[in-house]
Amino acid sequence: MTLWNGSFPFYPGTNAYFPFDTTWAVIVSVFFSLLATFIIILPGIRGRGRLFWFLRVVMGLFVGAVVLTIQFTRDWETGWVTANTSYKSFSHALVNVDIGLHIGLAGVNVTLVGNPVNQVNETIKYNEHFSWSFDADYDHSYGKGLEKGLPSPILYVAEKFTTQNPCSMNRQYRISGHYASLTLWMAFCTWLISILLFSMPILLYGGYMLLLTAALMLFSLLFFFTARKTPKCPIQFGSASLKTDYGGSFWLTLATGLLCLLLGLGVIILNSMQPEKLKLVFNLDEGKGKEDVGDKSYLPLEPSSSAQDVLMVPLGELCEVTATRL
Repeated sequence: MTLWNGSFPFYPGTNAYFPFDTTWAVIVSVFFSLLATFIIILPGIRGRGRLFWFLRVVMGLFVGAVVLTIQFTRDWETGWVTANTSYKSFSHALVNVDIGLHIGLAGVNVTLVGNPVNQVNETIKYNEHFSWSFDADYDHSYGKGLEKGLPSPILYVAEKFTTQNPCSMNRQYRISGHYASLTLWMAFCTWLISILLFSMPILLYGGYMLLLTAALMLFSLLFFFTARKTPKCPIQFGSASLKTDYGGSFWLTLATGLLCLLLGLGVIILNSMQPEKLKLVFNLDEGKGKEDVGDKSYLPLEPSSSAQDVLMVPLGELCEVTATRL
């Protein structure tokens, strides 16, 4: 590339500012709408069962929202570094920037923010996504970044994850991300089955499904853990090194998996040791009371004057009747 009228021949276009991820926003909005709907109908539930019903709704929606949202988050592994580095190719100008790397199940995000934001007559505030999902080609996304003339720090970090790079980071994270995503989709299906079983109600098998949901979520963490523990090439910016650690999505998945594990074990233990308390939590005690009342309705509560009832009276209890002639 050569100079042209005193400027570098990069492709024109505005900087890519921090995008707003609409996918997880839509998912959260849907689950909050469901929660608001259940809150509206909450006053129609009588007695102490109202609190237990509300807790079940909140727990169920929380687990479902987490399992579905973390599929699309990009902070399973994150890292930041502050460095003085060149801004673009063929330029000797140095800029002070914060460089962030965010690894998700479907790709990586590379963030570049200037300190201050306005430097070298530009606004340095980038957030570029490079995808390796089933319907995306990471190398093609990287090639598009080269054509756009993205800043050098972004291209340097993104180049570490290309398929031709000797670090093999693309293969490690891509395969692990695919397996983790698959197990999370299975966890979402088992969560739906558990909700269906609890509403039928088949409590014991609902507890088993919660345990299976927890196991699948923890297995997804294991897949991602194996990718992170493999040797990786260092990402150096002069003397500064970009290092990553587990992000919010990883810890949220771990906490939700442990929550499902505790809830599933609680349902199974209560079902075997104290089933009456479990029925109380799921508002099944009222149905039993109605059945008891129904059984008692078959017993005559008051003496009947019908001929059939008279025949059922024991002979020893019959009173002698004295007839008087008129």
